[in-house]
Amino acid sequence: MDTIVALGTPAGRSAIGVVRLSGPASLSIARSIVGDSNFRPGPSQSVLKSIRSNGSSSILDRALLTFFPAPNSYTGEDVVEISCHGSPVILRQVVDLTLALGARLAGPGEFTLRALGNKKFNLSQAEAIRDLINAQTDAAAQQALRQLMGELSARLEGSQQRLIHTIVQLESAIEFVEDDLPQLRRQEIAEELKDVATDLSRLASTFELGHLLRDGLKVTFAGRPNVGKSSLFNMLLASERAIVTEIPGTTRDTITERISLNGVPVVLTDTAGVRESTDRIEKMGVERTQQAMADADLLVIVIDGSEDLRPEDLRVLSQARPGRDIVALNKSDVPSFDILERSRSSFEARTINVSAVTGVGLETLRAAILGPFGSVDASSAGFLITDARHYDLLVRTRVEIQSSLELLQGGASEELVLVGLHNGLGFLGQITGETTTDEILTEIFATFCIGK
Repeated sequence: MDTIVALGTPAGRSAIGVVRLSGPASLSIARSIVGDSNFRPGPSQSVLKSIRSNGSSSILDRALLTFFPAPNSYTGEDVVEISCHGSPVILRQVVDLTLALGARLAGPGEFTLRALGNKKFNLSQAEAIRDLINAQTDAAAQQALRQLMGELSARLEGSQQRLIHTIVQLESAIEFVEDDLPQLRRQEIAEELKDVATDLSRLASTFELGHLLRDGLKVTFAGRPNVGKSSLFNMLLASERAIVTEIPGTTRDTITERISLNGVPVVLTDTAGVRESTDRIEKMGVERTQQAMADADLLVIVIDGSEDLRPEDLRVLSQARPGRDIVALNKSDVPSFDILERSRSSFEARTINVSAVTGVGLETLRAAILGPFGSVDASSAGFLITDARHYDLLVRTRVEIQSSLELLQGGASEELVLVGLHNGLGFLGQITGETTTDEILTEIFATFCIGK
C-alpha cells in the first residue's frame, strides 16, 4: 500500500491549514521534512517542529505534527497530520515536499475508503461522513451524525438476521428433509417475512422527508415585471438581497440565496420579469428565468392582486403545476386589491394573499412552500433515510421479499423461495458495504471531497 497526501482543510487562506498523510511511509516522510531521523512523537501527541525544504537549511514554516500510529487512526494506517499556517503558498510547498519524498496525491474520499477497507466503519457510516460535511442545516447534520453513529446499520441488522434465520430454515429443509416443509411452518415463515417487509417499508417511507433535509428544494419566484417578486424574495431572506425599485425590469438576472424552512434547506431564486422586450439584456434575463422555472422543484408565481390579469400573467400561470406550485397574489395592502374580481377558480395552482409591504401572508407562504412535499417537522423526526441509493436498495429488498412470500404462499418449492431471499439479503448488504462491488464503491467515493 502506498502513502497518500492531501489537504485536510478547504482551499484558501486561514489561520491553520492541515496536510494529511496516510500510509506506511507517513512517519518517514515526516522525519525527512523536519530533518530529524529520530523523530517519533507519542501516539496522538502534537509536536512543534520546523519544516525545511528538501536539501535546504532554510525554514519553510513552523508547524504542529501529530502522529496516529496504525491501527488507531482514522484510516487504520499510520497517519501524520501537519498543521501549518494557512497560507496557500506554504501548504502547496509542504504537499510538494511530501510528493518529492514518495507520497502521491489522494483521490476523492480515498482516506475514508482506506478506513472502510480497514473496517473502521461500514459503507453507510462512510457516506454519513460525506453528508455531515455537506450538511446545509442543523437538522441535516443531525441525521448524518445519527447515521455515522451506526443507527442505520443497527436498524438493518435485525432484518438481516431474520432473513438469515429464514434462509437457514429453508436451506435445511432442502438438505435434510425429504418432504416439503409442514404447512404450519410455512405459515410461520410467511409471517416472519411479512414483518421484515413491513419494517423495511416503514424505513423506506422516511425518504420523502429525509431527502429534503439532505438535498433541499429549489424554489423559483416568477411573474411579469413589477409585481413584487424581488420584494417577497427579500422578505423571505430577511435581507435586502435583490434591488427593488418601481421601475419595471429592474431585475435583469437570476439571484440565488439559501434559507432554512423547518430544517429543510431551500434555494430561493429571484428572476427577471417575464415580458416581451426588444432589449437584448432583458431578453437574456427572460431566457434565464425560463431555465430557472424549468429547474425548480416549486414555482412561486407572483401576481399583482390590485390589477387585472395581463397576457404576461397568463403566460406564466400556464406553466404552473396543479397541486404543487403557488400563486402569490401580492399587494393585498392596496385598496384596489379585490380577489373576487380574479376568482381563485381561474388559478389551478394554490393561491395565497400576501403583501410584500406589510408582511401579511408571509408565514402562510413559508408553510405552503413545504406543503406539497408532505408533513415536514425535522425537529421531531426520528431516524430518516436521506440517501437515494439506500432508498432504492430498501425498495428492491422489499420487492424481493414480497416475491418470495407470494411463492411460499403459493406452495412453490424452497429453492424458488430462496432466490428472492438471497437477493434481498444481498441488497441490504450493499447498503452497509458487505456485498458492494468495487465499481459501486468507486462511484460512491467520487462524490467525496479530496482530503477526506
